[in-house]
Amino acid sequence: MFKELDPILHSQLRLAVMSLLIGVKEAEFTFLKEKTNATAGNLSVQIQKLKDAGYIEITKQFKDNYPQTLCKITQPGIKAFEQYVKNLQSYLGKS
Repeated sequence: MFKELDPILHSQLRLAVMSLLIGVKEAEFTFLKEKTNATAGNLSVQIQKLKDAGYIEITKQFKDNYPQTLCKITQPGIKAFEQYVKNLQSYLGKS
């Protein structure tokens, strides 16, 4: 039957961030902001929720005297994303 969907990943913006991070080694906050068309404040809150869940790592540093925030998906994040996709497929009748 239908499988439970991870509430952390079921948010549109958090799912978009995870979808972007699954295919890259890491991504800058500005890249994620541009690709998701989210406001800085909303994106900041959502990546913090992903970090709190253990799905991503956030590194803050400076690049050319400007602050830089890098996001990277973790191994538990990869597993959670793959499980989410698999569970979602049960809703599409492809399980």
